[in-house]
Amino acid sequence: MNNKKSFKHLAVAITMAVSVVTLVSLSTAQDSAPAGVIETRSHVFTPVADGVYHVTGTGAVNVTSHAMLIEGEHDLLVVDSHVSPNAGMALIDAIKSVSNKPVRYLVNTHYHFDHAHGNQVFPQDVEIIGHRYTRDKLSGALGNVLEESTFISFTEGVPAQIEQMQRQLATTENTEERAELQGRIAVQQAHLNSLAGIEPTPPNITIEESMSIFQSVRGGGREIQIVHLGRGHTGGDVVVFLPAEKIIYTGDLMVPFLPYMGDAHVDEWPDTLEALKSFDFDTLLPGHGPIVEGKERIDMLQAYLRDLWSNTQALKQRGRSVEQAAREIDMTAHSSHYPQIRGPGADVRAIRRIYQLLDEA
Repeated sequence: MNNKKSFKHLAVAITMAVSVVTLVSLSTAQDSAPAGVIETRSHVFTPVADGVYHVTGTGAVNVTSHAMLIEGEHDLLVVDSHVSPNAGMALIDAIKSVSNKPVRYLVNTHYHFDHAHGNQVFPQDVEIIGHRYTRDKLSGALGNVLEESTFISFTEGVPAQIEQMQRQLATTENTEERAELQGRIAVQQAHLNSLAGIEPTPPNITIEESMSIFQSVRGGGREIQIVHLGRGHTGGDVVVFLPAEKIIYTGDLMVPFLPYMGDAHVDEWPDTLEALKSFDFDTLLPGHGPIVEGKERIDMLQAYLRDLWSNTQALKQRGRSVEQAAREIDMTAHSSHYPQIRGPGADVRAIRRIYQLLDEA
């Protein structure tokens, strides 16, 4: 990889709002696992049905995204592999506390670094499944993902953050504060080191629309649907739907807060979310943030995306630059649903993406 050395100086920002989120939603665990939540050094496995877990990080390793684990009678299916080889290995090790069965399938919900850069450490016999677009992005057919603004914008600031923590450590005498800082520095340094070894690894099984896996479980079988509903967060989002359990894992297509939109198809996303609502699910497992019950939050995101598109389009027509539009756009009508909106303004990366889409139309 030509630019591998340059990424020794990059890491994922610990200020990223979705980096470490723990869940409080609990449900009945499967018969073959300990009752309740299973916590390891690096991960928390929250059971949401028999043999089905929403997987989150503890903070001991920088994992950045959530994952999903589905246990069958003979093997396991994992959804998303986290942000780096280090995080992917931590996930593989943590899974052993839940089951000693082999991982047979790994599904990538999309190509973004925080969900797919752990792919390379999974065993060679694990089949990696994703949309064709995800394969094209991770294989380099559409360019080097490590050189894209999404990866860089979420990584370039961390060396300075580590230095800042080291300066704090040098001036802090409180024992507890020192221990906390030393732990945070160690986590980020391990992550920084791991990024230097990233080799984007694409799916070797691709879908265009949908496929089903029928997993053997005690007393019968489980259908696992992998479905591309349309373009949204990226050009190749897939969801993982368990019809019998009425559970759906959405990656970043649907999260319970404002998602990153730097690679999004903002104009198409609301229609894709409408297709998501057609599924008969009670529980939505997002790629970041807490478990979502019901479909009300999907309506909220649809309304925001539609207004963001139309408001940005109006500012572009008035001759505003990307930076001006990002400062001026008023989305405060949605602040009751998204408290982070405290006044005019939006993520400049989202506005830049909408301008690009408008120019291509």
